[in-house]
Amino acid sequence: MKAEINRYQQGYEIEQGKVDPKLREELVVKYAPLVRYIAGRMAVRVPPNVSREELTSAGIVGLLDALDKFDSEMGIKFQTYAEHRIRGAILDELRKMDWIPRSVRKDIHRIEDAMLSLNSRLSREPDDAEVAQELDIDIDTYYKMVSRAQGVSLLSLDKIMPDGSAPAFTKQASDGPSPFDALKVKELKNAISQVLSELSGKEQLVVALYYYEELTLKEIARVLSLTESRISQIHSKAIIRLRSKLRSYYEG
Repeated sequence: MKAEINRYQQGYEIEQGKVDPKLREELVVKYAPLVRYIAGRMAVRVPPNVSREELTSAGIVGLLDALDKFDSEMGIKFQTYAEHRIRGAILDELRKMDWIPRSVRKDIHRIEDAMLSLNSRLSREPDDAEVAQELDIDIDTYYKMVSRAQGVSLLSLDKIMPDGSAPAFTKQASDGPSPFDALKVKELKNAISQVLSELSGKEQLVVALYYYEELTLKEIARVLSLTESRISQIHSKAIIRLRSKLRSYYEG
């Protein structure tokens, strides 16, 4: 496989961009199952109105980008690099879709504002009942609001950053950030690490399993012996809390 990639790259360089179409097609066919796998794993994390076909198409764009930009001198396997590019392309497509309904965004911001206000007044993390009281709603209505936010993910962090630093952190297909961008990314990573450490133990575990181990909510539910709806609620609250804390971090 390495020889094929090298042959592909050499052809690209020799022909100054005129790549051998047959070899390119062979590599796309070979790695298409990888694209479908990644798209499928990411599809279960978003609402059903986001089609798997759209994510797969975006992933193919990422694969083609990987074929054009991979350099064997990087010291990593092509598949590792391709996974990085494919996932980044799909994340970019999801951002463009803006698939979180406006009413849900409004509810999320209301909850975030309540958490920020309570945290400031109480000098501690508010519990669910306190957040519900701050919103002037009963606890069941609050839980329904949280459940509606199931589609919220780390993708939406860029919506709350005043200087656009989140996209630099979340865009996995970045082509070598400048020293200034790298500093902003480092600061954001540090902020996220600090905020994650302040979540409850169960929230940290769900976030880790979902975003780092890439388990689905159903798989996490089996691991923790809880219902999928309960895991969904814990996940949504964790991300809303994470967003509110990052807003507080960036707003001083």
